[in-house]
Amino acid sequence: MKKIAPSILNADLSNLSQQIRYVEIGGADWIHCDIMDGQFVPNITFGPPVVKAVKNSTRLPVDVHLMIENAEKYLESFVENGADILTVHQEAQVHLNRTLTRIKELGIKAGVSVNPSTPVYTLHEVLELVDLILIMTVNPGFGGQSFIESTLRKVEQLSALRERNGYKFLIETDGGISKENILSVSNAGCDVFVVGSAIFKSDNISATTTELKNLVNTIIV
Repeated sequence: MKKIAPSILNADLSNLSQQIRYVEIGGADWIHCDIMDGQFVPNITFGPPVVKAVKNSTRLPVDVHLMIENAEKYLESFVENGADILTVHQEAQVHLNRTLTRIKELGIKAGVSVNPSTPVYTLHEVLELVDLILIMTVNPGFGGQSFIESTLRKVEQLSALRERNGYKFLIETDGGISKENILSVSNAGCDVFVVGSAIFKSDNISATTTELKNLVNTIIV
C-alpha cells in the first residue's frame, strides 16, 4: 500500500499534537520532518527537539529529511530524539556511502535525496544500500511551491531501475504534491508522498489526508 507522509513544515506548530492527530485520523502513514539549516537551503526550520516532540505525539514512523550541511555530525542526535528514517542529500555529502552506512548502524532506515537538477545516475553506487530515495519535486527550502513536472522522469527512471535490478528501496517524492497531480506521481512509480500545504492548509486536514490516500491506493480495473 502506498503511503502518505504529511510534512509538519506546513503545520501549525503551536498546536503540533493536535495537527498530528488530525492526519492520524485521516490515515497518514508517516510524519515527515523537514530540517533546514539556512546554508544548504535558504531557510531555517527546526532541529532535534521538535523531532522529539513529534515522536512523543505519535506512534507513526517519524521520517526526517536533513536538508543540511555536515549531516553526518548530527545523525546520533536525530536518532536519539526519535527519527525512524533519516534522509540526507546527495549534494551535501562528501562521503555519502559512509553517512548512509552510519545511519543503518544506528538501527534505523537510511534514505538519500536529490534536488530537481541532480540526475538519477549520481545514486547508482548506493542503490543497494538505501531503504529510501527521496526525489525533490521542487527546489528545497520553502513549502507551498509549484510541482516541477520534469521530475516525474526521475521517478520513472528509478522505478525502472528498481524493477530491473530487484532493489528494495522505496521511492518518495516531496514538493508541490496535491490532489491535482498525485495520481501522475503515483503512476510514475512513487511509493511515499510527502504532502504539506495541500493537507495542512486545507479546510479539513483529516478528510484531505484520507482523500489523498484513497487516490493513490484505489485500483482501477
